[in-house]
Amino acid sequence: MYSRRPIGKGANLLVIEGIPMWSCPSCGESYFTAQTMHELERIKALRKSVAMPRNVAVAVFAEVEA
Repeated sequence: MYSRRPIGKGANLLVIEGIPMWSCPSCGESYFTAQTMHELERIKALRKSVAMPRNVAVAVFAEVEA
C-alpha cells in the first residue's frame, strides 16, 4: 500500500506521493517504517531540489462565519 502526505500549507505546501505504508495483519493499523520516516525527513530537508511544481485544484468545504 502507498500513501500521500501533505507537509506544510499555502505557498509552502509539499505533497509527498508514493510513500510505502505497512498494515498490521492482526489489527489493520497502518504505519511507516523507520527507514521510510528517515526518507521523509530527507525529502522535507531537500524539498527545493527534489520537488516538481504542479498545479493543485483547491476547494473550500464550507465558509467559516466570523
